[in-house]
Amino acid sequence: MKKTALYEKHLQAGAKMVEFAGWQMPLQYAGVIKEHSSVREHAGLFDVSHMGEISVTGPDAREFVNWTVTNDVSGMKQGDIIYSLLLNEDGGTIDDLLVYCLGDEDFLLIVNASNADKDFEWLKSLSSEEEVVVENVSDKYSLLALQGPKSAEILRKVLPFPEDLKYYGFTDTMFEGVPVTLSRTGYTGEDGFEILISEKAELLWETLIETGKEAELAPCGLAVRDLLRIEAGYPLYGHELTEEIDPRSAGLKWAVKKGETEYVGKTAVDAVKPHKKRIGFEVDGRAVPREGFNIFIGEEQAGIVTSGTFSPSLQKPIGIGYISRTGKDLLSIGDSISVEIRGKKVPAKIIKMPFINTGVFRQ
Repeated sequence: MKKTALYEKHLQAGAKMVEFAGWQMPLQYAGVIKEHSSVREHAGLFDVSHMGEISVTGPDAREFVNWTVTNDVSGMKQGDIIYSLLLNEDGGTIDDLLVYCLGDEDFLLIVNASNADKDFEWLKSLSSEEEVVVENVSDKYSLLALQGPKSAEILRKVLPFPEDLKYYGFTDTMFEGVPVTLSRTGYTGEDGFEILISEKAELLWETLIETGKEAELAPCGLAVRDLLRIEAGYPLYGHELTEEIDPRSAGLKWAVKKGETEYVGKTAVDAVKPHKKRIGFEVDGRAVPREGFNIFIGEEQAGIVTSGTFSPSLQKPIGIGYISRTGKDLLSIGDSISVEIRGKKVPAKIIKMPFINTGVFRQ
């Protein structure tokens, strides 16, 4: 299995390590509840170096990226980031990703760890007739995520960045003589930053941990990252997104170009009549819904749970799933459903996502 540059730091900090997408990654340190509290109230530091990075450069880079992803990158300027999807010809989701505009002929795609090789091969297969160079540069970088309401306060003592760095924007800065790409992005629903660096990742980790002590910064693992993203209502590839799920069913139509602009999968997406709908729900009681549990509308099995957890923020079980959206099953916010948990149908109701009031940076 692969190890990130921070592997030894995780061991020294007493992290419980697990295999994830072919990587040895920290699952937790002090425990999920403590780490959750750190991120929601103070700040947490994550190693997300397992994520993939794909570079697209050349005279046709902007046109190529705009054709291969669903969102519109035609107007992106240097420093802009956009969330998008990568689709197959049938309109199914190959991956969700972030597109960084490094320049007119230079784009960087941040993709999911489990899909990095698949995404790269797909993009390469589409690039044969274009004047672009597509490279998998994942091995060149480490990626750290500093998340929480005190993240800007901590980071400002370590890295220079503009006071008005926007949400879904990035800037180039330096750490100990090493170039850094610093973005105001994250996967927790809090204000935060993701830090892309090619060298001295261990020193950067140490510096942030030491600098953040007074602000109660804590190292955090994958377990709490998943809990935080569920509370924020964010989809996770392999759960809410797969090659069998189209953008409309996933509730991600906002990340798809409007009008006649072509992109891979457009014909299928335009033709699809969604037969299911992604929903968020809360459960009545303390029983926790889990992936794969059945969702019922009355006595009819009408859907399935894709993610579920007990929310420390809400002090109740919550989940994300898909239900049929045809005919009488077309439900709305506040409508009742039930979830089969340990052989019993437990009452639940559909609620609006995100489940919490997010703290992402707004200018």
